[in-house]
Amino acid sequence: MVRAVPGRGRAGWLARTVLVGLCVLWLVPTAGTDGRGHPYAGAVADRRARVEDVHELARSMPHVTVVPGSAGNPVYQVGGKSFVFFRNPRPDAVDPRTGERYPDVIVFWVASETDKQALVQDASSPFFTTPHFDGHPSVLLRASRVGELTRQELAEVIQDAWLSRASRRRAADWLAAHPPA
Repeated sequence: MVRAVPGRGRAGWLARTVLVGLCVLWLVPTAGTDGRGHPYAGAVADRRARVEDVHELARSMPHVTVVPGSAGNPVYQVGGKSFVFFRNPRPDAVDPRTGERYPDVIVFWVASETDKQALVQDASSPFFTTPHFDGHPSVLLRASRVGELTRQELAEVIQDAWLSRASRRRAADWLAAHPPA
């Protein structure tokens, strides 16, 4: 049995609009923000991150240029300084079981050694480092493990990477427009 849509006219339209709006809010409670009110390309904050998100989030930061790295991998820069890049397979990042080089390593700059250790100290974390990066303010993440992060977590890592490499003025301008919660 097909039921008629109740409430034709303005009252019915309003009831349907509210109902649809509530359904959308229920399905996407944090759409468009990182949970602290910071916008990032209109995505749902709590979904699993994807490799495409790395590109989208890095490009969405202000004053970003993308230059091709060796083998054509993208290097995201601010003011001529890299903050995220996709690394070529190298002998220092290998599968411990097979010895094969990881083909999918992404490098993110960090502000300090303390920040680096906070990301790599937990063995269950998808972030890691290698002896090649000892003393270097960056962490590594395999693209195959990016889904272990939420899009919000990935956005924060990319924003922090950008802030660590941007000029003081650009960083101050961005922070003024996006104050921490």
